[in-house]
Amino acid sequence: MAGAKNHDYHILPPDVWPFIGAISALTMTTGGVFYMHKMAGGHAIFFAGLLGVIITFFSWFGKIIKEAHAGDHTPVVQLHQRYGMILFIASEVMFFVGWFWAFFDFSLFPSELAEVVGGQWPPKAIEAVMDPFDLPLLNTLILLCSGTTLTWAHHALIHGDRDGLKKGLWATILLGAVFSAIQAYEYAGAPFAFGTNTFGSSFYMATGFHGFHVIVGTIFLIVCLIRAYKGHFTPRQHFGFEAAAWYWHFVDVVWLFLFIAIYVWGSWGYPTH
Repeated sequence: MAGAKNHDYHILPPDVWPFIGAISALTMTTGGVFYMHKMAGGHAIFFAGLLGVIITFFSWFGKIIKEAHAGDHTPVVQLHQRYGMILFIASEVMFFVGWFWAFFDFSLFPSELAEVVGGQWPPKAIEAVMDPFDLPLLNTLILLCSGTTLTWAHHALIHGDRDGLKKGLWATILLGAVFSAIQAYEYAGAPFAFGTNTFGSSFYMATGFHGFHVIVGTIFLIVCLIRAYKGHFTPRQHFGFEAAAWYWHFVDVVWLFLFIAIYVWGSWGYPTH
């Protein structure tokens, strides 16, 4: 891009936003813990931290975009940005490993947790489970299609087809919104509630956090779409789009594991709703 530097690296001056973001994230999580323990001021602390995180997103990420246009994102810098995104996705993988671990611990060893699950899985208190081949299967097809449309957008960008880039992003965003709407409808009619037993808790924590990641990924892609309309991204430099695509494909893969393990295997042979 114009203004590219002659060296392979670029050292930026110290910036306050990483520090503000870290403090805001700590404040938000502390407020969330206070709120869950019904401590005074918990919700106010949480929203104050959330506001700080949002302001950090706009300010810090805006500066990163300006750096890219200034030519500061040399090949070495872009490589390390990719390392950072890979490590972030790896941390997200381990986050979901925790929820899968809890689900399999409850489901594979119900006799050892008789006082918790009643010696069977799903627990006796569960009268019916979600039909995996109804809305969950539809959502699976929607996410698989969204991965295809995002790949279309990526290939269009690489080949300089900006119209195809925009159309692919629009299609992916709409599919993500439809997925979220269907999941909300599914939750509204669920035959079991959150927190009443281990099945409900593990089900909603795993699928609910995935739903949250779909919303975050959709916002990520909306930002990419806005940038595409502003003329950002080139075939040789489009890490922002690439990071969004990696994140979205990660979300797709997690859903496939959720669908197979929790919806299909976890409810096999049990009455469905």
